Amino acid sequence: MQGEENMKIRSLELETVCGITSTLPENDKPEIAFAGKSNVGKSSLINALLNRKSFARTSSEPGKTQTINFYNINNAMYCVDLPGYGFAKVSKEVQAKWGKMIEGYLKTSPTLKAVFLLIDIRHEPGNNDKDMYDWIVNNGFEPIIIATKLDKINRSQIQKNVKIIKNKLQVKPGTIVIPFSSQTKQGRDEVWQLIDELVGYTEES
Repeated sequence: MQGEENMKIRSLELETVCGITSTLPENDKPEIAFAGKSNVGKSSLINALLNRKSFARTSSEPGKTQTINFYNINNAMYCVDLPGYGFAKVSKEVQAKWGKMIEGYLKTSPTLKAVFLLIDIRHEPGNNDKDMYDWIVNNGFEPIIIATKLDKINRSQIQKNVKIIKNKLQVKPGTIVIPFSSQTKQGRDEVWQLIDELVGYTEES
């Protein structure tokens, strides 16, 4: 099935925005979370998935997403955009508060079905990518890796770079890695197909 057929976006709303001091919402619909380093292309990926040019705000300034954003799709599920990590302009104290909040979300959301971890396919994952991967695993999830910015490398490099990502993160056997480009939309159908399977989405729901 094609992504377009899997999920026809009939309604879309940025329903909840949580800052450090906010109370997390009690949602009753399935949630899919997206985590990744600042500037890894998280907002661009969400826009590509939702077929919108600028619904999730994109910025060239690292660390711009400093809220947890809950996007209600078709009143059937939520895409949850977690704050970027690894940005230098935020104090250690603020980073620690964000860490606690994200951990609180991962541990307490009753409807969170999966966490997608975004890694830039062009570069070997950094230590903070590895820390985030381990952290998600320690919170009870097996991250699905989305290797972003696929259009920036040659086709011949894809397999080698995916292998580097797997080795550096020391992923568990069977971990799914999806190369993705928000520019060409390559990988979009694969991501939607996974989301469909995870949330049990159908047109009738």
